[in-house]
Amino acid sequence: MTKIALFGAGGKMGVRLSRNLAKTDFETAHVEVSDVGRDRLRQELGLECVDTATALQGADVIVLAVPDTVIGKVAAGIIDQVPSGAMVICLDAAAPAAGHLPERSDITYFVTHPCHPPIFNDEIDPETKRDFFGGIAAKQAVVCALMQGPEEHYALGEKVAKAIYAPVMRSHRITVEGMALLEPGLSETVCASLLDIMREAMDEVVARGVPREAARDFLLGHVNILAAVIFKEIDGVFSDACNKAMEFGKPALMRDDWKRVFEPEEIAASIKRIT
Repeated sequence: MTKIALFGAGGKMGVRLSRNLAKTDFETAHVEVSDVGRDRLRQELGLECVDTATALQGADVIVLAVPDTVIGKVAAGIIDQVPSGAMVICLDAAAPAAGHLPERSDITYFVTHPCHPPIFNDEIDPETKRDFFGGIAAKQAVVCALMQGPEEHYALGEKVAKAIYAPVMRSHRITVEGMALLEPGLSETVCASLLDIMREAMDEVVARGVPREAARDFLLGHVNILAAVIFKEIDGVFSDACNKAMEFGKPALMRDDWKRVFEPEEIAASIKRIT
């Protein structure tokens, strides 16, 4: 049986992972430093925590479900106890890309991150459709990267990723550098910023007299159909009026050099701020 040592098991993300791992045939040792987290695990899942040494003894996989800002500190604190040949899994590319993982040539470093349930999906059950984050009921894709270690370890890392983020419909193999382009680059710097601007724009038309519920329904309905056309979910085209509005709208909203956010130095600076 494969043994997983889950660090940060009582945190917001850790509880999600603990719940899903309890449904698998992995042997999981839970580590949580906070009393609140240990109580949460006990009350919500009936799970007890162990100390670091017990968790790492004989561990095949170590999952670091801790914030980006402390991954380097946590990893450095346990690295001498990690068994040779074991795999350390990070749930975000930021700390690994920033060089915060300690050097150990005899262990594997694996990075994985959820894509979250997509806007366009085939979910029917109302409660499943409300699983926006994923890892509970709605299907999602995941991205995985073998940062360091033998090629045969990729399959184990992907198996763990599919277990902790279940249900998983697709798994994409990419590099750590590619994952950093996806987040923070694509998903946060670009997507989250533009969505926040859209919300601000909705607030502006409300301030100018449009009822909030009407503005929200109008915006989110148009997000749905416009995204379906732009991302080729349907075979459709925009009207001449929409194309003309976009022709004048994009220069008014976007800097000409906005794609510089994907340049290596910009991604590195963003990761440094995060970690």
